[in-house]
Amino acid sequence: MTISTHRRGWLQAGLASAAALVLGACDRITNNPKGIGFLASAEGLTRRVQRLVIDRKALAREFKPADISPDFRPNGSIDPTDPDYVALRDKGFADYRLVVDGLVERPLSLSLAELRALPSRTQITRHDCVEGWSSIGKWTGARLGSLLDQAGLKKNARYIVFHCGDTLEQTLDGSGQYYESIDLIDAYHPQTILAYAMNDGALPVAHGAPLRLRVERQLGYKHAKYVMRVEAVADYAHLGRGKGGFWEDRGYEWYAGI
Repeated sequence: MTISTHRRGWLQAGLASAAALVLGACDRITNNPKGIGFLASAEGLTRRVQRLVIDRKALAREFKPADISPDFRPNGSIDPTDPDYVALRDKGFADYRLVVDGLVERPLSLSLAELRALPSRTQITRHDCVEGWSSIGKWTGARLGSLLDQAGLKKNARYIVFHCGDTLEQTLDGSGQYYESIDLIDAYHPQTILAYAMNDGALPVAHGAPLRLRVERQLGYKHAKYVMRVEAVADYAHLGRGKGGFWEDRGYEWYAGI
């Protein structure tokens, strides 16, 4: 079925407006059992419609160097105090290794130098935060799809989970360690990278050094910082509180497409 450009634009605008309304009312909705059910059904509809009207390989808009924001605001964790992360940071990440495991044929453990040697991409894109602000930055990093091909995904792998080096919240159930997940469609998108550079310099600690996810067709809370491990899984019900990410466990939508 072919959808006209006009209709596609109308649907995308409608989805964006609906997402803004849901996120804007997040505190009220997530404290109400009926509201949580509404979020779940709305998320499923958003994901299905976006995947219907937008090409899976369609690129997020890219900008020119003159468009780069002079002050790209960091948020979330900006200086993790987790002992393992601090030890890596204090040595300039010389001992850093990215672990790639889970449902893969060839588990990997890669240094930053080895990551920089992988097929890479540089892109200037806009970061849209759920808090209502946006900034434009230049990112360079390893293509996630190429990394996954090197590891060799097993047939039952459906999601990619990013385990991070920062504890955003101390919790009794241990769910305060930041993590995030995406499906294979977004994992293999051309603009999905593990960034090790920002604005032509080394990635700053405040923005997720030594490695952060850039998944450009989703809202900012999906762009996990301080990535330490990439795990291929069949599902994410056993992780955190079972919703697929730190913020998702606290009421946000798992699919945050824009």
